[in-house]
Amino acid sequence: GAGRAELTALFAPPPATTAEVFARLPDHLRLVGRESEFISIHPGHIPVHSLLEGPAFDRDGNFYCVDVPFGRVFRVDPQGQFEVFAEYDGWPTGLKPHRDGRIFIADYKRGIVVLDPETRAVRPFLERVRLEHLKAPNDLVFGRNGDLVFTDQALTGMQDPTGRLYRVKPDGRIDCLVDTLPSPNGVALDPRGEVVYVAVTRQNAIWRVPILRDGTAAKVGVFLQ
Repeated sequence: GAGRAELTALFAPPPATTAEVFARLPDHLRLVGRESEFISIHPGHIPVHSLLEGPAFDRDGNFYCVDVPFGRVFRVDPQGQFEVFAEYDGWPTGLKPHRDGRIFIADYKRGIVVLDPETRAVRPFLERVRLEHLKAPNDLVFGRNGDLVFTDQALTGMQDPTGRLYRVKPDGRIDCLVDTLPSPNGVALDPRGEVVYVAVTRQNAIWRVPILRDGTAAKVGVFLQ
C-alpha cells in the first residue's frame, strides 16, 4: 500500500491531450498520378500523392514539413495555409533549421543538404564519409554545442542491422557513433546533449545512446519498447 502510494505520487499518469487538425494539404498540392521511384520501390504502403514528414519550426515561428517522394518543402502559415517553399531533385525525410537560419535536410537520396531560406536554393552538405556514400539519411537534430546528429537508415532492418548514427562536429569532424541499428528513424537529444535517443522502427523501440566525455558512445541500450 505505502509503496504503491509513493509510486503514484512520483509517477502520476500524464494528462490526456486531445489533438486537433491544424492544417490539411490542399487537393491542388496532392500529386495524384505522378510517378515516383521512392513510391514504386519502397516496401509497404505509401500514399500515392504525398508523404509528409519532418515537422519543424524556425526561430520566427514558421512551420515547415517535407514531402518525401516528390522533393518538396512546405511552409505553413499560422492560418494553416500551405506554400511550396522549395522543390528539388531529392527525397527529403527530416528537416531542422540551424541557429544561423539555414535549413538542414536529411535526404534519403542525396545525403544531408542545406536549404537557403533567402534564395530557396538547395545545396549538398554531406554526401560521403571517408569516400563512402551514406546509406540514406532519415532524420537529424542539432545539439546546443552545434553538433549535428543524424540517422542513416536506408532499407536496414532485422535482416540487415547496419543502420548508422552519425555526428558532425562544428569543425567538420564526422564520427559514426553506432553502426548496428535495424532501421534508425527519428532522433533527439536530451537537454544537456549527453544522450541521443533513436527511434529504431523495425524493432519497435527507442534506443538510448549515452555520449562519454571523450565524445564516443557506450552502453547503448533499449530505452523504451
